[in-house]
Amino acid sequence: MENALAGKRVLITQATAFMGPVLCEVFAEQGAEVIASADELVEADAAERIVHAAGRIDVLVANLAITAPSTAALEVAEAEWRDVFAALVDPLPRLVRAVAPAMVERRAGKILVMGSASALRGMKRASTYSAARGAQLAYVQAIGVELAAHNVQVNAVAQNFVDNPTYFPPEVQANPRFQERLAREVPLGRLVSAREDALFAAYLCSSAADCFVGQVFPVCGGWVGR
Repeated sequence: MENALAGKRVLITQATAFMGPVLCEVFAEQGAEVIASADELVEADAAERIVHAAGRIDVLVANLAITAPSTAALEVAEAEWRDVFAALVDPLPRLVRAVAPAMVERRAGKILVMGSASALRGMKRASTYSAARGAQLAYVQAIGVELAAHNVQVNAVAQNFVDNPTYFPPEVQANPRFQERLAREVPLGRLVSAREDALFAAYLCSSAADCFVGQVFPVCGGWVGR
């Protein structure tokens, strides 16, 4: 895949966290003009402000991340629930409301959410995080079928066991218990590399992927089979 995003202006949110840095690198390699926003999106007006400052946007990559709580389900407090949804879920409709009208008018655009496979498989002590990531995926599927009629494709990557500094920093990867878990739970037997994930994301944002509508693509080394 070469120059798959040539001439496209791509807004990548939270560009210094989660998959942000490698997405910026790979999308630029594929010819995109990358607008990398490191701004937080918790404030209600942040999404509109970022989109307005970016100018024309052909592709939005909603890369949203937060340190995942590991609270037992019966101990989750209201504040934890609100904070996680405020970081991962609430920004999505705000971003879409800000960016999609121009895409609909042009009858061209792509929106990709960098989500999590934790929404596709039960995990202990991850109820808040999994619920928020699940809400992301449900939202993608719903708006995907609405915006498809306007030639705007909305899809999501549901990832886990992908090398990134937010969820799998070097100290985690070096832990023997994590290495044992990786060998036990992930058929691939290793982490998916950051570039592998970002290249797939770039493909989904290219014209070669115009046929995908509201799809959720697991990228997790076989950890889930959906």
